[in-house]
Amino acid sequence: MAVNSTSSSTGVTAQTATASSGRVEQSQADFMKLLVAQMQNQDPMNPMDNSQMTAQLAQLNTVSGISQLNTTLSSVLSSFQSSQTMQASSLIGREVLVPISKLQLAKGQASMGVELKQSVESLKLTVLDSTGQALRSIDLGPQAAGLKQLSWDGATDAGATAADGGYSFKIEALANGQKVTATALSTAQVSGVTLSNNSVFLNLPGMADVALADVRQVR
Repeated sequence: MAVNSTSSSTGVTAQTATASSGRVEQSQADFMKLLVAQMQNQDPMNPMDNSQMTAQLAQLNTVSGISQLNTTLSSVLSSFQSSQTMQASSLIGREVLVPISKLQLAKGQASMGVELKQSVESLKLTVLDSTGQALRSIDLGPQAAGLKQLSWDGATDAGATAADGGYSFKIEALANGQKVTATALSTAQVSGVTLSNNSVFLNLPGMADVALADVRQVR
């Protein structure tokens, strides 16, 4: 149960910021050398235009400021990602509700959920086998908006008992006689945490990794 880091974009960002800072410093040095050379070799009767020199210095300072800002933001991002990863690691071993339409039947019990953006007059849960065939349909009736905990005891419409294992399910919701969005939520136990592409992901056995931001509930 480890906290992993793949494709560490934080390190790449830091390296890029450092390289950018180095280029800006080199540009500053080159500019100052050129400026001194111009001042030493300028025509006394036609001296350098002060406004032009001021504009050039302002542009250089702007570039330098942007580089320093990028370096600061990279540092803040790195710190934020580390904090998120540490917080996410506290979820290892706990159950979460995530937007995936899979379930695990164990000892005749399976739990899942649904997220409703609005109240519905009809909500239907259908459990599917590995081939996509319906095993069990449950009419849940009217439901208010929000997160709803659902369960399945393994019973099939044919009167049999399904074997323990992995299944999928779908949710159908109606409001004013029209289909409305209902987000199926799976219950899964977090086995690990991965930091990848500037985002924190939870590792869920038997399911795809899910972004920490997608977690709807922690148990």
